[in-house]
Amino acid sequence: MSSARAERLVNLVLCLLSTRQYLTAERIRQIVPGYADARGDEAFFRMFERDKAELRELGVPLETGRLSTFDTVDGYRIARQDYELGEIDLEPDEAAAVALAARLWDSPELAMPAHSALVKLRAAGVEVDEEQGRVQPRVRAADPAFAPLLAAVRAGRAVTFDHQRGGVGGPVQRRTVEPWGVVSWRGRWYLCCYDRDREAPRCFRISRIMEPVTPVGPAGAVRVPEGVDLMEMVRMGVDPPPATDTARVWIADGRAHGLRRLGRVVGRHAHAGRAGDAVELDLRNVETLARWVAGHGPDVAVLGPQRLADAVRANWAAAVAAHTEPLART
Repeated sequence: MSSARAERLVNLVLCLLSTRQYLTAERIRQIVPGYADARGDEAFFRMFERDKAELRELGVPLETGRLSTFDTVDGYRIARQDYELGEIDLEPDEAAAVALAARLWDSPELAMPAHSALVKLRAAGVEVDEEQGRVQPRVRAADPAFAPLLAAVRAGRAVTFDHQRGGVGGPVQRRTVEPWGVVSWRGRWYLCCYDRDREAPRCFRISRIMEPVTPVGPAGAVRVPEGVDLMEMVRMGVDPPPATDTARVWIADGRAHGLRRLGRVVGRHAHAGRAGDAVELDLRNVETLARWVAGHGPDVAVLGPQRLADAVRANWAAAVAAHTEPLART
């Protein structure tokens, strides 16, 4: 889900939670930020139908009804009693975790989007249950570049900044990017964007972005491509799955059963006059697999790749040296 759509859904939920009235689609279009961008009535109604379906799939109890028998158009609201959680009893350690999470949101830049829907409701004359509808997010945004980057995302505007690779002391490079969203991942904030210099999507840790962050070009020029998953972008950029290669070894019949369980038998193979199997193994770390293979001595032989065979020989040579050195001293 794009950041723009996610923000629109949050605003819609806040709007429908904060009123006891049924709001018509047209009223929602006027009040909720994001719907004004729709190009024409048909585009708005398609957008609104998708959003309603999304909320219902998420388990949000969206009610449809009319304020009186004189109304001719259906309206919408969220029944607070069905939406809110009941009483929850927490253990001391669980309560501590919740308290820590509650302190996360701590920035006026992030509180404003959540509060803007309530302001628009009051300005439109809609009855608002302010105390129950109030949302007080607190996300700590200690990095100086956070606020201007978030503003650029909301404005749909490209930015340019200096980025320090590898942290303090690393090389500094000038970057011009089209910001798509700001994402928190494992306690750090990242900017997901399209890097014009690299001509490819990129993620930058915000703590490594140096001020000033300078907007370039007109507002509204940057749009998040459909289907972009910002969280997946960060996950793949920060914690990519380990690259796996394949090794092939010969294992003598009836030997190295533990090594066999780790691999896949791909056929029979004879080696040095002995019968055995050709086995494929995932090669994630050459040194680790070399130690396992070397420990089986002549019962296992490397068929490929060469770097694994060299590492096994190096392990054997080290073992020979470790056992012959004490003898040489005596």
